[in-house]
Amino acid sequence: MHIEPGVVDGAKIILSYATAAVGFGLTAKMAADGLRDNGGLPALALRSLATTALVFCFFEVLPHHPVGVSEVHLILGSTLLLLFGAGAAAIGLAAGLLLQGLFFAPFDLPQYGMNVTTLLVPLWGINLLARRIIPRRTAYVDLKYSQALALSTAYQGGIVAWVAFWALYGHGFTAENLGNVGAFGLAYMSVILLEPLIDLAVLAAAKSLRQFSRGPLFNNRLHQPA
Repeated sequence: MHIEPGVVDGAKIILSYATAAVGFGLTAKMAADGLRDNGGLPALALRSLATTALVFCFFEVLPHHPVGVSEVHLILGSTLLLLFGAGAAAIGLAAGLLLQGLFFAPFDLPQYGMNVTTLLVPLWGINLLARRIIPRRTAYVDLKYSQALALSTAYQGGIVAWVAFWALYGHGFTAENLGNVGAFGLAYMSVILLEPLIDLAVLAAAKSLRQFSRGPLFNNRLHQPA
């Protein structure tokens, strides 16, 4: 989902500062909810360090390929949310993306506002969705495939929608631009199909290794109903 340099430039990039500010506001809200309901400040800090390290590794180690107007990544946003909570997942996505830009991809820094918006706003959306589709009596380790698929599809769909918005905002509705957006969206279908399986595999591992997946490092909801 890294927006390619030049997709949005000039004065148009100012909009990304505003959308990023909204994304950071949503992150603050999710983090505040975690402070209140999910272990307090020590747990949030520990989980945020874990998610930052994981996101950095996702971006640097896992396969990623340029397609059309952006890159196809296995971001595992829904996995991070389920394991560590929405606040820590949001902080990790923003911080991991920034660290990658600062140390390995400085050419991506001008696009940071667009990229962080593309990550954070869909995460906020699936945080709300999880509250609606996962009963309060259900621990996350007991999720069904249909629920994991809904979260992953919503998150990846949100990413595709934001990438399409930035591309169309930057270069309009030309045939070439529409083709590039379509190619990116089609390539992302592989991620949408794969991520729910990863979610369920990770949750199954957490369930079988519950002696290691309890405690302040992990989301309280992982093993406990709300």
